Amino acid sequence: MIKAIIIDDEPLARMIIHEYLQKESDVEIVAECGDGFQGAKAIQQFKPDIIFLDIQMPKLTGFEMLEILDELPHIIFTTAFEEYALKAFEKNAVDYLLKPISQDRFEQAIEKFRSLHITKQKQQGVKALKEDLEEETLERIVVKNGTQIKLIPVQQIIFLEAYDDYVKIHTKDGMFLKNKTMSSFEKQLDPKQFVRVHRSFIIKVDQLAKIEPMEKESYKGILISGDKVNISKSGYARLKQTIGL
Repeated sequence: MIKAIIIDDEPLARMIIHEYLQKESDVEIVAECGDGFQGAKAIQQFKPDIIFLDIQMPKLTGFEMLEILDELPHIIFTTAFEEYALKAFEKNAVDYLLKPISQDRFEQAIEKFRSLHITKQKQQGVKALKEDLEEETLERIVVKNGTQIKLIPVQQIIFLEAYDDYVKIHTKDGMFLKNKTMSSFEKQLDPKQFVRVHRSFIIKVDQLAKIEPMEKESYKGILISGDKVNISKSGYARLKQTIGL
């Protein structure tokens, strides 16, 4: 039996998908969720084969929910916005459905899923898919702290620090770990506010208190918080360009 989860903040959208799925004799709906937090918990609990995921949801978007999952099921995105649908399809989902969803279009998406499920063909690797889920400008970061999920507005960031396969996010509320690369953050964060000053450090420019010269054309950045970060020669040049020195 195929296990399915519906994740959508609109009750009517959930009801329509539920009705369509009930016509599929080999599909069991194991959960219906109204937001991304509930969805993430249900996916961890039931380990579904397929999820029907809305993109634009309050609290936690569909893309943000995917970032905190360790393993991904097959995904059919659902959305009322054309631009999000196109982006979702590019993220290697099984398919995307534009609302209002017709029965014929729904059946096409299910058939696409069945072809992947029968051949046991996997979606893009979890790490690669997470790397692909990048907005042009990042406004907040989703981190998982044990069983808790925390949303960090980028304005609360002091600096980022490379830490093996993770990045340490230093904020006024403490430090949080995110399984993501420094390069990804560098691409996503507003370059007018954040500068990669070293291969291991990205700082929020308005948190820089002063710069101290070190040896071999390197520098030490002193932040308002008292933290110290290394600044390389190339990082110093980028920093000067950003702050207009």
